[in-house]
Amino acid sequence: MLNKIILASKSKVRKEILDKHNILCEVKPSNVDEDVVKESLINVSASPEIISKNLAELKANKVSSNQREKIVLGADSVIDLDGELISKPESREEALIILKKLNGKKHNLISSACISKNGSMIWNYTDIAELTMKNFSEENLKKYLSKISDEALYAYNVYQIEGEGRSLFSKIEGDEDTIMGLPVKKIKEYLRNYTQGINDE
Repeated sequence: MLNKIILASKSKVRKEILDKHNILCEVKPSNVDEDVVKESLINVSASPEIISKNLAELKANKVSSNQREKIVLGADSVIDLDGELISKPESREEALIILKKLNGKKHNLISSACISKNGSMIWNYTDIAELTMKNFSEENLKKYLSKISDEALYAYNVYQIEGEGRSLFSKIEGDEDTIMGLPVKKIKEYLRNYTQGINDE
């Protein structure tokens, strides 16, 4: 495995996932204006999956262009509710609106990863998990939100799958790391092969 990669994200959750899998990383946030990018892609009818892939690549390429010969990982996660893109909430009121939209329905959680070097993508991967939310009264949704800290709420979208959030769902199909924001098993596999390729040269 490589000695160290650069994570183009300020997400503590993604850093924790990499740490858990013994992937050493240095954090250098891309500071890409996601809302502007999302809006321009929605205007050309891009699907949530395409938006997620584009954002992951944009973040990785931006940081990578200033990090010569280094491996940079960019990532992005979005919720796809019947083709509608659901972004992270910016307030508790917004979080409640999102939960009411997802209430009793099936949705996809899309997590994309992109690895770039010298400002260009060299690998990417997108994984999709499917989650079915139980039907809750508005009162119960508010009760759930009251148990979630601000940090967890804004970091994990509206549900923290390895904590309180699991109780929201009747069915979860997909990889837990993907749901938390990083398809790390495929990233690890790629990095192992990449390192092997360097060693074979």
